[in-house]
Amino acid sequence: MLTARTTGGKLMIQLVLTLLTIPFVLPLIAMVQGSLAGTGWNNYRTVLSVPQLPGFFKNSIIIAICTVALVYVVGLLAAFGFSKLRIPGKEFFFWLILAALTLPGVVMITPLFKTASTLNLLNTYPAVVLPLAALQIPFAVLIARNFVNGIPDEIIDAARIDGASTFQSFWHVVLPLMKPIGATVIVFTFISAWNEYLFPLLFLVDPSMQTLTQLPQFFVGQFSNDQTKVLASAVIVALPQIVAYLCLQRLFERGMSAGAIK
Repeated sequence: MLTARTTGGKLMIQLVLTLLTIPFVLPLIAMVQGSLAGTGWNNYRTVLSVPQLPGFFKNSIIIAICTVALVYVVGLLAAFGFSKLRIPGKEFFFWLILAALTLPGVVMITPLFKTASTLNLLNTYPAVVLPLAALQIPFAVLIARNFVNGIPDEIIDAARIDGASTFQSFWHVVLPLMKPIGATVIVFTFISAWNEYLFPLLFLVDPSMQTLTQLPQFFVGQFSNDQTKVLASAVIVALPQIVAYLCLQRLFERGMSAGAIK
């Protein structure tokens, strides 16, 4: 790891890092300040008093947790297979999966809606969870495979000599070593699923099935546009993501650095 040995070098690094964070911090400060404008904390009380809020929160939690679990299991298993198993044509399939990274979710709205309607999945959690997971798995496989490439083959060979099957080698040997990259996958997937606006809006027809991303719509209408309540809603929606990141911060940072260089 590169470090600055002189005071001038340390100050320069600190200055550069501060300048890089300004574009990201200023909008957050403006959002919090705007949410406290007007009636102050009463804006948050009004938002928290919305009757549908508990249901929206429950729906968001269910969708986010199910998406994270699916991406975590499938992504890490696929990364292990692409990295350590001898599978015919695995490089072709790996690049085929990576090609999915170029597809934005918007272009797949029509076929996804038709498929969900045909399978009678509209207004159900799988109608949102499955597309979200499918869009996140390629990225999870990409970063997790780079991490698994750095795990010595000798460790897996030793487990097989001791009588472990392929799955047992993954579960008892590889998976514990993948905690940092697993935390990275969890954070990225949780943020993406929690912030998803379009898929719940289209696939969850019943208003009671909507997620927290629909909360600001209660304060925007034909004859009203209370931006202070909208910003307060945005702050409330963002809090679980901040908590998730803080809980997994150390593993997340280790996973990001390891997945980038291994």
